[in-house]
Amino acid sequence: MLSQPSTAGPWGPESQHGGPPAALLARAIELLDTGSDPVVGRLTMELLGPVPVGPVTVDAAVVRPGRNVELCEATLHDEQAGRAVARASAWRFPAAAEGPRKDFAPLSHGPGDGEEQAPPPFWSPGYVQAVEWRWVKGGVGVPGPALVWMRPRVALVEGEEPTPLQRLMACADSASGVSSELDPAKWGFQNPELTVHLLREPVGEWFCLDAETTLGSGSIGLATSAVYDERGLVARTSQALLTLRR
Repeated sequence: MLSQPSTAGPWGPESQHGGPPAALLARAIELLDTGSDPVVGRLTMELLGPVPVGPVTVDAAVVRPGRNVELCEATLHDEQAGRAVARASAWRFPAAAEGPRKDFAPLSHGPGDGEEQAPPPFWSPGYVQAVEWRWVKGGVGVPGPALVWMRPRVALVEGEEPTPLQRLMACADSASGVSSELDPAKWGFQNPELTVHLLREPVGEWFCLDAETTLGSGSIGLATSAVYDERGLVARTSQALLTLRR
């Protein structure tokens, strides 16, 4: 498949933001047919290199089948370079109508309570314009924790309606940028991985990231977020950050 310019990250048109690859890997895992109806409980994406805005392929397999839980893996390849650029592992659990607790309460605000903000002029168009952002707390270029409702404006695969999980994964990698503590003109803060723990199947189009970044004394940082949909808390995310002066 051919990646579109809408997948490009804010630092240039050649490489993708982490959101579209995460969503594409989740899609490949969702499409694995094991004869049951499992739900993803944890998905970890490892970014092995820049993901090109160009032709890519993805494959997936169940690497540890089981009666109750199964481990799946998916790999995204740079078709022109002939190498893997991202890999995901996911634990899938049985779908269950009832659990040990009721859902968390929905948030007291929604996308309509947030405001749109213009991205910095030095950011490249692409992903930042392919997503709708409604800021409730914090904002673009405002250091510190932030709260934002997000939804992708474009389809992940042309002619195909994205699933709620794919939409969530397309948004979740943004937590480190949403809650940035550093001036991007002076510092780089890249995440080589993203881990998402889900509490149930997500629903709807909109997802809210309540995100925070914690910096270490060296080159390591951590971005975390609580993710909400229209029913309430649905996931928690974490990203290890490489923080280096430019």
